[in-house]
Amino acid sequence: MTKLNRTTANKPVQHPVRIMQFGGGNFLRAFCDWMFDVLNKTTDFNGSVVVVKPTKRGDYTELRTQDGLFHVALDGVRNGNLVSEVTLVESVSSVIQPYTQWDEYLSLAEQPQLRFVVSNTTEAGIKFSETDKLTDCPPHEFPAKLTLWLHHRFNHFNGAADKGCILLPCELIENNGDALLKTILQYAEFWNLSEAFQIWILHHNHFCSTLVDRIVSGFPEGRKTEISQQIGFDDDLLVAGEDYHSWVIKGPELVQDELPFSKTDLNVQFVNDLSDYREMKVRILNGAHTSLVPVGYLAGLRTVKESMDDEVVKNHVLQVLSTEIKPTLTNFSESEIDAFIASVIDRFKNPTLKHYLLAISLNSTSKFQARLLPAFREYTALNETFPKRIAFSLACMIRFYKGEFNNETIDVNDDAKALKFFQKEWEKVDSGEKTLAELVKNTLANKTIVGDNLSEYNGLTTFITEKIKAIETHGVSFALNTLID
Repeated sequence: MTKLNRTTANKPVQHPVRIMQFGGGNFLRAFCDWMFDVLNKTTDFNGSVVVVKPTKRGDYTELRTQDGLFHVALDGVRNGNLVSEVTLVESVSSVIQPYTQWDEYLSLAEQPQLRFVVSNTTEAGIKFSETDKLTDCPPHEFPAKLTLWLHHRFNHFNGAADKGCILLPCELIENNGDALLKTILQYAEFWNLSEAFQIWILHHNHFCSTLVDRIVSGFPEGRKTEISQQIGFDDDLLVAGEDYHSWVIKGPELVQDELPFSKTDLNVQFVNDLSDYREMKVRILNGAHTSLVPVGYLAGLRTVKESMDDEVVKNHVLQVLSTEIKPTLTNFSESEIDAFIASVIDRFKNPTLKHYLLAISLNSTSKFQARLLPAFREYTALNETFPKRIAFSLACMIRFYKGEFNNETIDVNDDAKALKFFQKEWEKVDSGEKTLAELVKNTLANKTIVGDNLSEYNGLTTFITEKIKAIETHGVSFALNTLID
């Protein structure tokens, strides 16, 4: 099989470097680089990516060997139909390892057409360290490297206003753009860089907070031969992911003008405030997972896809989203929420992604508090009764945390205090020292477990107790069918 590179593929670099990207892992390649490739092929964007290795170890050897080329295999369910496509991404033009190519890294700052900076250095990547020195080549932390690069650019162009950059961090932290700006200014002050430089950073660079969403599963080992035959190349950087993608960007109008995503079919939104979008994602996408996991697992299902193939369980998740969470999202139109719910259900049906419920169950108690509790409270305030579907999922979670069901051990993974609480409570029920109703009441009153004193909600303790008994006696499907939608 022919090795993939720009010579064998007859794909010379055609676009000037306009994007500097910290990180070349699976997600950035199957998300940002794939999107920049679409921009190049469908608009007049005309920009390539130089990938910067943010850490000392490794130098993206495979990416260098393949001259920046790689394929992205995307599969999913779109509007109820299976979709599958493999795309050759041509947007990456070069790679720089600043630990061995420091001068080359800084020289990028001298390129006038370079405008965008993208990063994905993990949640711990945007941080300040006093051990980083102005004279380090390079310093350890990513924001320190970026500060020196921006300072070099500022000096080279004499602080020109039009040589500022648009920064698009993709790290999964809240207000990532603001966090990056704060850290760079912290380095500037720590290193006694000029006030003029700090003013240039503040007024002529645009730090855009973003929300990214796409499941990227990595190299599709099981489909390697099939895809290689399809593309005609041996691609060591082949990466698989889901068809669904979403990039929500908070930034001034000029960012939208310079990134012509509106001329494509890509799901990219430019907004003035990310908080509402973050809330919708957490409540619907993440809330769907949290409401599904214990229900599906106790129903004998082991993956999200299997759960979506079970009509009773699928209907439960859909009812949670459409009748109990949707009414609490008041800052979006009904059509926007319905479209997002439909996309979540389609994503859950994706046959190529094996999402094991047990893996998703990690720290379910804290996930309930962050994802379902706010909607639980607000639904109750609106309707003067608690949401029964969310309450049913909570009942299943309590039963799940017993650590066994139908004589099978459940490998529950959570905070040690949460695990110890449930172990003691269920041991007391099994020994006859405590009734199931008492266990439920104690759980609902434990703010560490559920985030609030839910035992104060009228009828909730009785409801959950009855549902756990029904699950024990007749199974999850029977218990779900007793709920009235």
